[in-house]
Order: sequence, then structure tokens, then C-alpha cells
Amino acid sequence: LRMIILILWGADSLFYRPGVLRPAIDLPLNVKIRPDQIFILVAVTVLIVTLHLFLKNSKMGKAMRATADNTDLALVSGINTERIIIWTWGIGGALAAAGGILYGIDVQLHPYMGWNFLIPIFAATILGTIGNMYGALVGGFVIGVAQQMSTAFLMPTYKPAVAFVIMVLILLIRPKGIFGGSS
Repeated sequence: LRMIILILWGADSLFYRPGVLRPAIDLPLNVKIRPDQIFILVAVTVLIVTLHLFLKNSKMGKAMRATADNTDLALVSGINTERIIIWTWGIGGALAAAGGILYGIDVQLHPYMGWNFLIPIFAATILGTIGNMYGALVGGFVIGVAQQMSTAFLMPTYKPAVAFVIMVLILLIRPKGIFGGSS
């Protein structure tokens, strides 16, 4: 996949060109946030709320939850689990595409950028408990904040190491994650 990206778009970094550069907004505690980051935060919040409402209130969402909990029981109950799995992959792919687009708004795009996500993604999933959507959300928030706060003490190139250390500590202390019950 990376080689196809390299062939089609080349190895140069790409970025979205903003029409107008707006200055960062000063928040309390000397925190600065750019308008495009506010847009990203709002867009992600809308996606999370939409996914939550879809999973909790729609017939398809309930079937997805049933299939995730017990595939055999869902199949016996008359749920077309193959169709549910296809829809789940489609929704997951659409959310991944939205995440990539939103991430591209914040940083430069380059063919190898996905590798930078692997450790933080695994750390967030393990921290929040594998298979728990809300746990992964909390885990991602904790990992992201910890990585950003670490730049006050460490060089930014060590941010993946912070995620790795948190992941190892969680595996040692609570192997099932923070929402996984007692280990």
C-alpha cells in the first residue's frame, strides 16, 4: 500500500493550503489552539456522537453490538452476521478516512505517516480495553494528552516512547485495560 502511494503521489510531503492563516487563540494556562484544530475537535465530536447514536438507537447498530458480543447467538437470533461484518468494515473504513483527512488538516501528509500511529493506537486500545469503543476513546485521550504533556520535559521525537511506556505499564498493572474488570 505504501509503495502504491509512493508511485501515485511521490515521496514528498503534502499539505492542505489554507486560504487565510489565522493566528492561534490563547486559552488559560498558556495553551494555544489554532482555528483549524477547533474545527477538527468539533468534527471529531460530531463523528463520535453520531457513531454512539447509531450504535445505541438503530436496528443495524444493535445488530452490530449483538454480533460483537456473541456471533453464534446473533446468527441464531436471525441476524445476518456476514452483512453486519461488511457494514462494520465499511463504517470503520469511512471513519479511518475521515480521521486521515482531519489529521492531514493539522500536519503534513507523507507516505510513511501511518507508522507513527501504530504504537499510540495500540497503547490507547490496550489502555481502554480491547473491544470497548468508549474505552478506546478514553485511552486515546489519555495517550494523546500524555504525549503532548511529555514535550514539556522531553524532545517531541520521544512522544511514541511515552505511549509505549504507558502501554507496558498498563500491561503490567492491568492486563485487561482500565475498563476490563479485575485481572
